[in-house]
Amino acid sequence: MADALVAGGWGLFAGAALLVGAVVGAFFSVPARWVALIMAFGSGVLISAVSFDLVAEAHEQGGLAPTAAGAVAGATLYSLANVALARRGARHRKRSGGQQPSEREQPGSGSAIAVGALLDGVPESVVIGTSLFGGGSVGTATVAAVFLSNLPEGLASATGMQRAGRSRVYVFTLWSAIAAVSGLAALAGYTLLDGASGTTMAAITALAAGAILAMIADTMIPEAFEQAHLLTGFTTVLGFLTAFVLSHG
Repeated sequence: MADALVAGGWGLFAGAALLVGAVVGAFFSVPARWVALIMAFGSGVLISAVSFDLVAEAHEQGGLAPTAAGAVAGATLYSLANVALARRGARHRKRSGGQQPSEREQPGSGSAIAVGALLDGVPESVVIGTSLFGGGSVGTATVAAVFLSNLPEGLASATGMQRAGRSRVYVFTLWSAIAAVSGLAALAGYTLLDGASGTTMAAITALAAGAILAMIADTMIPEAFEQAHLLTGFTTVLGFLTAFVLSHG
């Protein structure tokens, strides 16, 4: 029980970065170029975590077949859900510019954005929970990767939401709820999957990895490239190396 609560606490900590980013975006005027560079850095951090902490671990636990199948399934499920949400107004939920529709322009888009935020955050949190199995310590690189990537996500999304006419109360309530759900998802990942076979764990871990990688390509990198352009690749590599050092330090 204690380990489950620790897992939930780490998930809540990583998810809280969304709220921190939202507060910064709501009260401070951060240049769009800086938001994009932070988003690119966060993308690199997550790509590194997916590569070295998730896919590599899944392969070690269950081999190539469940790892590949899980990753494809995760990317497929995420992409299908993302398409459905995009049609309801959540396509640009991580954009800081004027791309997000207002509720008047597209009724129901606020709810779609909220569901999209859940879709983006839950796979990361489940992985944080499963990293505590066997009495091990939570993966520092994984938590750092999720935290560092959530900061620019919250910042960019909050800025875009306010430009679409959504109130600060809506923004802060949304990200507070997502942070709480992140903690619950980490707790659930630990509680429900503890004792699962290596093949099952490989498939679940790879499924989360596939969903996260699809999310990076669909939502984070487009926001980064739109404003940072030629600096996007360089900044993404810096984020990648930062997470690599954390996981191999």
